[in-house]
Amino acid sequence: MSTDPDEAARAALRERQGPGARYDSPDAPAGELAWARLGTAYFARRLNELTDAELEAPSLLPGWSRRHVVAHVGYNARALSRLLQWARTGVETPMYASPQQRDAEIRRGGTLPAHALRSLFAHTVAHLDVEWRDLPGAAWDVEVRTAQGRLVPVRETAWMRAREVWVHAVDLDNGADMRDFPPDLLGEIASDVLRAWRRRGERVDVTVAAAGRDPVVLGAGGPIVSGTMPDAVRWLVGRGAGELTSSTGVIPALPRWF
Repeated sequence: MSTDPDEAARAALRERQGPGARYDSPDAPAGELAWARLGTAYFARRLNELTDAELEAPSLLPGWSRRHVVAHVGYNARALSRLLQWARTGVETPMYASPQQRDAEIRRGGTLPAHALRSLFAHTVAHLDVEWRDLPGAAWDVEVRTAQGRLVPVRETAWMRAREVWVHAVDLDNGADMRDFPPDLLGEIASDVLRAWRRRGERVDVTVAAAGRDPVVLGAGGPIVSGTMPDAVRWLVGRGAGELTSSTGVIPALPRWF
């Protein structure tokens, strides 16, 4: 019998749930999947707090209503499911046929009746979770291509989804706050932003001094921007500076995230 307490807990859960339940492969990225599933529940709660009429209001994203945000999050789950299918079958299945197809899909999704829009979110989330749970261990390292053209192991879909649901919950603009995010998730989002800038060769000269964290010096350093970690991440992902302060009195503009 295993002496690993985590394995013992998993075995007890499998026994309670019975033989028909689905389980993630031991090779699956457990931490990122936990973030994605918790974030999905967080997004769903914020969505459920909105009335159908309130879906018409603007989101925090320029030019997008809340409807567009919900449509995007739903279609993103469907697009990530295609990457899981690619890894499982070996048949190349891109996230989107083209950037134009993606944008048109979101525009059309934003015109769906409210009940259909909510169903889109619920059904695509369930489908993606089934794809994750059914993916065999060896397939988690199969390389697939993101919508930005990067080749990544399919395990990265868990992180891609985690950042989508958490940040877009804030974009619904009905009370979601980055202070609700798990602290380690905030750190990984910040790291993801910096990786995106490095890949694109973006020059950023600033020092980010988030409370409780070591200062991060970017480029030549530049002004020191200080505040809480949630406010720092909100600024890094382009959702406003919150209560951040700058040593120059001006919060610098930043390149886009992705």
